[in-house]
Amino acid sequence: MLFSHSKNRLEALSDGVFAFAATLMVVEVGSSTEFISFSEELPNFISFGASFFIMMSLWKLHYNFFRRTKHVDDWIITFNMILLFTVLFYIFPVKSLLDSMLQQKGMSMNELSQLFQIYSIGFSTMFLSFVLMYYRAYKKDEKVKNPYVLLFYARHFSLFVLVGIISAVMAYFQMGVQFGAPGFVYGILGILCYIHSVQFQKKYSLD
Repeated sequence: MLFSHSKNRLEALSDGVFAFAATLMVVEVGSSTEFISFSEELPNFISFGASFFIMMSLWKLHYNFFRRTKHVDDWIITFNMILLFTVLFYIFPVKSLLDSMLQQKGMSMNELSQLFQIYSIGFSTMFLSFVLMYYRAYKKDEKVKNPYVLLFYARHFSLFVLVGIISAVMAYFQMGVQFGAPGFVYGILGILCYIHSVQFQKKYSLD
């Protein structure tokens, strides 16, 4: 006997994973029992705050997906699990990168290159999960008012995957790593997303 999937349970599980990731970050910040002056602890709080709001932005993207479609099947559950795993894995390289910049920790070129690679691979995997979820919903959701909205976001997030791969390749070959070039390359996302939005709107209606 086939049972219909529960969207509510999937969202509840996902919210729990996001909450667990936030808890892990808080525990890490407050792990020291020694008295530390506010000026010494400030970089940790800044990196925690930035990582927290990045994670909340990812939660909002996840929230938006389930507002745009009610379709849930085994494939979407699988892609969602990959996404949640990657969120747990991804948030700590982000915090490590911010810690190294704010606290000016000495890192070798190889260490910085590896950190950028881990960050970029996690970034690409996470948004690839969004791409696959949106594309699956686009192909299977027969009740959505305008399916082209789902197709738009599938293509939109594929640009994030592409830029993440470019950053990973740059980091692997240590192209401008000393200047943070693998990080600055993410700045082109705004231009790429704008071009894609204009072209997509000309071809399809998103109203």
